[in-house]
Amino acid sequence: MTEEQGLMDSLKGKLEQAMYALNKAGIAEMVELYRRPGKMLWFNFIGGLARGFGMAVGFTVIGGVFLLLLARIASLNLPIIGEFVADVARIVQNELRLSR
Repeated sequence: MTEEQGLMDSLKGKLEQAMYALNKAGIAEMVELYRRPGKMLWFNFIGGLARGFGMAVGFTVIGGVFLLLLARIASLNLPIIGEFVADVARIVQNELRLSR
């Protein structure tokens, strides 16, 4: 009987570890979200809005920094970079002229 008792204690300990891991992983909250699809849709909608807003702000900041650096480099009048900026400006002017 002691061997069976030791096996039961071991099984009980492993079961408690599994319950602790599931509780820590938030499985109960996930099951609750699957039971209420409206709530899950709402959370996903809000999360999508936040990600979209974050990307828009991030791209704006990175684009602004890039344009600021490009303007600073262009003001140095370096021959290679100055030619590149002049080519880009010329291409933009040609496209604007053609689109009218």
